[in-house]
Amino acid sequence: MDTKKLYVVALMIAAISGGYYYLGGKGKKLEVDSSRSMTYSAEQINLTQTDEKGLISLKARADRLEQDMQKNSARLTNLNADTFQDSKPDGSFFAKVVNSYDNNSKVVMSNQVLATRFLDSGEKMTFKTSELTGYPKTRDLQTDKQITVESPQAKFLSQGMKANFNNGQYEFFNIRGTYER
Repeated sequence: MDTKKLYVVALMIAAISGGYYYLGGKGKKLEVDSSRSMTYSAEQINLTQTDEKGLISLKARADRLEQDMQKNSARLTNLNADTFQDSKPDGSFFAKVVNSYDNNSKVVMSNQVLATRFLDSGEKMTFKTSELTGYPKTRDLQTDKQITVESPQAKFLSQGMKANFNNGQYEFFNIRGTYER
């Protein structure tokens, strides 16, 4: 057999076996989406986030993070977060457990939740509850749980709340408390 024929036969065998391995093993190949079903975790998280102008918009610390890529969800333990508006502190949050959904479009804080809103006067308003749901993009907060609110003028209990940190609008339900002027 001459070498030219030997090369052609070898090339045909290589092409056939390559095609067989490619097409025959296609069903057994690892799918790209399978990596999305992985859960990642990290300890001692420190995060600083900036806005489109490059100004600090968020600083956060957490003891532990578990992230599920398939469900686009995450769970944080012992979250301490500070939010900023035009690089000035405007709020802080603490919760023992935080679950986020849909790539952080909905965040549910639970277990000893403390939210603080820094007012323009330099004073602060605090909210204590067992569960608080936040929507970071719209800066809305809400709960149907009992919430204790303390401000410079008042201290009261409410069975639920809706708040918007952008415009400072708060809605409380079934209020019990005292108001001072």
